Amino acid sequence: MKRFLLALLLAFAGFAAWGQATEVAHPDIAVENRLKAIAHELRCLVCQNQTIADSNAPLAVDLRNQVRGMIASGKSDDEIRAYMVQRYGDFVLYKPPFNAVTAFLWVGPALLIALGFAVMFAMFRRRKALAEAAPAPDESRRREIESLLAGDEPKAGR
Repeated sequence: MKRFLLALLLAFAGFAAWGQATEVAHPDIAVENRLKAIAHELRCLVCQNQTIADSNAPLAVDLRNQVRGMIASGKSDDEIRAYMVQRYGDFVLYKPPFNAVTAFLWVGPALLIALGFAVMFAMFRRRKALAEAAPAPDESRRREIESLLAGDEPKAGR
């Protein structure tokens, strides 16, 4: 009897969890089109590299349902985005705004590329300066190098 009740409890718990992750189908095409447009601008907080439109995480499904509800209640796209930013911060936006907090996200890649070019330029200048400062080989060493380049065997004992 205890096993039967445990199995029944687990079955109902599974159905309850499955019911939470399903989306509500909405017959209004305009609402669904607005939902898709807004969902492509919001980041999934679980996946972090996908929008809530692309993610199948339960939180993304919940956020899509929440956005769908706000659209149905007459909220504008800007109001929905503002609500999401207020609740989750600028991170929820897939393209965060340029401000003091996110400035490094926008300027950082350009700074890293500029730093890379500066390091590369400095290395080339240093290498060129070292090559120019290298002493020229003396006459006997020059003849040995020329004979090696010509394919002759080096002389024993120099």
